[in-house]
Amino acid sequence: MRRRRFLFALPLAVLPRWAFAQRADTVRVIGYLTLAAKPTVRDRIFVDSLRRLGWIEGRNLKIEYRRGGNDPDRLAALAGELVKAKPDLIVAQSTPAVLAAKNATQSIPLVTMSADPVGNKFVDNLARPAGNITGISMMMPQLAGKRLELLREIFPKLARVAFLAHGGDPAHRIFVREAEEAASHLGVHVQPVVVRSAADYESAFAAMKSEKADALIIQPLFINTLNDGPRLLQLAAQNRIPATSDGDGFAQAGGLLFYGPDPRPIYERLTVYVDRVLRGAKPGDLPIEQPEKFLLEVNLKTAKRLGVKVPQAVLVRADRVIE
Repeated sequence: MRRRRFLFALPLAVLPRWAFAQRADTVRVIGYLTLAAKPTVRDRIFVDSLRRLGWIEGRNLKIEYRRGGNDPDRLAALAGELVKAKPDLIVAQSTPAVLAAKNATQSIPLVTMSADPVGNKFVDNLARPAGNITGISMMMPQLAGKRLELLREIFPKLARVAFLAHGGDPAHRIFVREAEEAASHLGVHVQPVVVRSAADYESAFAAMKSEKADALIIQPLFINTLNDGPRLLQLAAQNRIPATSDGDGFAQAGGLLFYGPDPRPIYERLTVYVDRVLRGAKPGDLPIEQPEKFLLEVNLKTAKRLGVKVPQAVLVRADRVIE
């Protein structure tokens, strides 16, 4: 795993100290649209990073939060509320929020974080997105092949992998497609299990058990945004299904494997885009970044409970082994 800086980091280098001077009576307004029901680690990192760039709530910044309560169907109305408030820009976290914001305005700048902005047709290309959208591409669907390869190393007889996807997220189709394409090269069958709410979780695991899934991949939205990681890990443990995800802190919370972008630098980079736009940059001129630093984390305590032997070849490549 290569440890490289973001692809487009240089064009967004931190501005010189003099550029941070703000008029004491100038308050900029940010709209913040998220599917999450309550504040997350992402939100805290976002606010802390803005403060380091000179943007402080109550002094020169106001953030108008709109939270979807884990219901994608609410996001369109919430995006409309933000547009009517006429903020200086809108931050949209996760693919469902970006879609709602994009549909609500073509004029207010949007600083976004989503799984695949090109695949979801938010922008035509990453290098010059044009329009009113910029931000971070998490490129998570494209990592499906790597996760399957890791599972195959741990389970040489891997034949069937369930993929838990959220039907309210437009990106779920891309996640599933990428996983199926990667699996076809490995001779593995992917079982898509699509849910709409937490009420579907138990029946989803019953379906996995019935189909004799050897392992499970969980779409990161469940972990990062919906905060349902603990419940899903509990069900995975009850059904003795080894689980992997690129959701934040998944292995630390009890999942067998985490493989995905290092999350904290990504959240911090998002604020650099906000800073640039607030200082006059046009979103369409700012390249959308992709993370190029990825982490592998293995939870040996979970492996032991499941009776799984993790090969040394996997452990030596891990950035973190939880024992």
